Amino acid sequence: MPFQFDHLRTLTALVDEGTFEAAARHLHVTSSAVSQRVRTMEQTAGKVLVQRTNPVVPTEAGDAVLRYARQVLLLDQDVLSALQATGREGGWARVPLAVNADSLSTWFLEALSELPPELEAAFEIHRDDEEHTTSLLRSGAVMAAVTSTPEAVQGCSVEGLGIMRYHAVCSPAFAERYVSGDPELLLDAPVVNFDRKDDLQDRFLRDLTGSPSRGPRHYIPSSEDFARTVLLGFGWGVVPEHQCARDLESGRLVGLSTERPVEVRLYWQRWNLRSPLLDEVTECVRAGAAARLHPFRAEPR
Repeated sequence: MPFQFDHLRTLTALVDEGTFEAAARHLHVTSSAVSQRVRTMEQTAGKVLVQRTNPVVPTEAGDAVLRYARQVLLLDQDVLSALQATGREGGWARVPLAVNADSLSTWFLEALSELPPELEAAFEIHRDDEEHTTSLLRSGAVMAAVTSTPEAVQGCSVEGLGIMRYHAVCSPAFAERYVSGDPELLLDAPVVNFDRKDDLQDRFLRDLTGSPSRGPRHYIPSSEDFARTVLLGFGWGVVPEHQCARDLESGRLVGLSTERPVEVRLYWQRWNLRSPLLDEVTECVRAGAAARLHPFRAEPR
């Protein structure tokens, strides 16, 4: 289906910037030019591509075209880089990725820091639960994602990264007040959740007692602040091993059932197309995961 290159670039700018006016400023054209290009694309596709809301939202057809547009723009960036051209906007290639908050806080940024600086990659990180990052791949919002989903999204390849291990912990004062050595008491104790998608605490309790938490819940949507909230005694929570190991050793945290860690298997899904830039990013993520995550074990039959 023939789409002009400028029109593809306009669609991505519109979705990224959120409004026709903001996209026009980004592209250094008028708002009417942006509107006309999108209408032309919709006439070509025979479908509405964006809902005219604030911000604009791609339709299902728009997601398909957006994914195609981002892939075309990535290949264009690769070619320009290979030719040592200077035509890229700002001289940097935009790399949108999706990753869960705990990976972002413990190992992912260190992995990306190993990317050679001469590649001039400008990262746009979308943070979401590891069970939901694949939706960003399907929509075309990102070109790769850390996910807990082993089934490849259409048009993507998938590889295992490793296991992220968590421990259920609380402060000593919290343990004395609410637990008293009986794990069953956790069912009614205050608990800390990252957000309403976070089920790691309930997953731990179901494995331990057969029931989810009945206690009051704190919602702390930041990985570092989540761990600090548990440390300060607001509630108990399931914290990444990298964030709680030292405090467990020092006694600032108490393990509630260290022999029952919660393990999350992480995968890397990326667009299935040849791109030197995306290949380099993948290699950095692969190396970073190997250094910080636990290796996969054979699944029990």
